[in-house]
Amino acid sequence: MKKALVFASVASMIDQFNMDNIQIIKGLGYQVEVACNFKFGSTTTNERVENFKKELSEKNIKYYHIPVPRGVKNLRGIYEAYKELKYLIEKNDYSLVHCHSPIGGVIARIACKQKRNEGLKVIYTAHGFQFFKGSRKRYWLFYPIEKYLSKYTDVLITINKEDYNLAVKKMHALETKYIPGVGVDTKKFIDCKVDRLIKRAELSVPDVAIMVLSVGELVKRKNHEIIIKALAKMEFKNVYYFVCGKGQLDYKLKELTKSLDLENRVSFLGYRQEIPELCKLADIYAFPSTREGLGLAGIEGMAAGLPIVTSNLNGIKDYSVNGKTGYVCEPRDVDSFANALDKLCVNKKLRNDMGKYNAEACKKFDIYRVNKTMTKIYKEFD
Repeated sequence: MKKALVFASVASMIDQFNMDNIQIIKGLGYQVEVACNFKFGSTTTNERVENFKKELSEKNIKYYHIPVPRGVKNLRGIYEAYKELKYLIEKNDYSLVHCHSPIGGVIARIACKQKRNEGLKVIYTAHGFQFFKGSRKRYWLFYPIEKYLSKYTDVLITINKEDYNLAVKKMHALETKYIPGVGVDTKKFIDCKVDRLIKRAELSVPDVAIMVLSVGELVKRKNHEIIIKALAKMEFKNVYYFVCGKGQLDYKLKELTKSLDLENRVSFLGYRQEIPELCKLADIYAFPSTREGLGLAGIEGMAAGLPIVTSNLNGIKDYSVNGKTGYVCEPRDVDSFANALDKLCVNKKLRNDMGKYNAEACKKFDIYRVNKTMTKIYKEFD
């Protein structure tokens, strides 16, 4: 039986974004195995990672721990991960390797170089190049690395249009494909039912108040602090902000909230799985990231029928349209976010109209469409 390996830096990347891919590959007759860092770095909880390992075993999917570091400065760690992955690839004689994430993509493609000469096929999904229009100059240091390694890539998959156009013009992969993200189960959000009054009361949100929701790691690029600062500047005060996610900025964001006297109106919910339900409780979805390959969370907010307030960079531009889906702001412009939120808070009809538009517009990013495209890509090597 042919064997395939799905490789990423961390377990949550495979758990959250690749299980459909694994099922597609299995359906084509491959024995699928998984390799990633199962010990640290995941955006989910340790408990979820352990449950994920059990689920893989139940599906007869063998998994391997590779100690991939998250930071690019940890060259020793990267080298150790490369050695372990190279040994795994040479030992297991895979026909196909599908790798993900910047560091994971670098390690895997170098590790696969020799075996690729013997027929191994390598797919790399770029979940958003770190270099893009408007990004900081230091991120363009990754450009020559991606360009060089594209020579050792059979299929380069991009998930936003800016990356696709750049890859077609500048990269050297045998094939370059565009898919509309990793796919959102839009039906799950559209059909979700919840007792809004009771559930909002559980969160201490008054029925007449406006609830703003964000979902994402508590890290710098998610830019949650801009919404917290915007709340302090808003004219409309009966608004509550909830953030789902965990990360290294937990303490800093809570201290910022305290310093702005917003502790009663800003809540950090930690890692949560019931995102469709929380979206149904919200009135507005905020997505102020400074960098996103596409931004699954923003599209989920749209699928729930919410207007979105977003930044105007990178993959977010593929779906966030100023005045249609909500409002688009410069990622560092606190006043712009405050004004956008104020406009939506005081106008229920505007929120409803934009939310209805979003519930339809999001369907082009549905998981069904993505899976259909991924099946075609995998079949090229079948």
